[in-house]
Amino acid sequence: MINGIHHVSFLTDDLARARAFYEGVLGLQLNTGRPTLNFDGVWYDAGKGQQIHLMVLPDVEKGLLRPDHGGRDRHVAFKVESMAKLAARLDQAGIAYTLSQSGRGALFCRDPDQNALEFTAD
Repeated sequence: MINGIHHVSFLTDDLARARAFYEGVLGLQLNTGRPTLNFDGVWYDAGKGQQIHLMVLPDVEKGLLRPDHGGRDRHVAFKVESMAKLAARLDQAGIAYTLSQSGRGALFCRDPDQNALEFTAD
């Protein structure tokens, strides 16, 4: 029945900070073709027909303790062309990450709002 993921949404309370991460570190491009909603936010293209929606809304879980390893928290997994290039960009930006504890080729980090992100070249 399900044939793909259209988009994932993340909450942020600081859109400028979140945009610096998603655009500056991850290199995503804005999608300006999405409709305007009654709250602030932005959309990014994240692969063929897939998007990320950052929404400026209060986070009811702010301050919740999260596991150090994002693979032990709810997360979304993105495919990347090069894990080495991603790791270099994260290192340059001073963003901490962990590698998959299963030994497979995956890297986990958190965005500025503590959302867990997984990246894999598989």
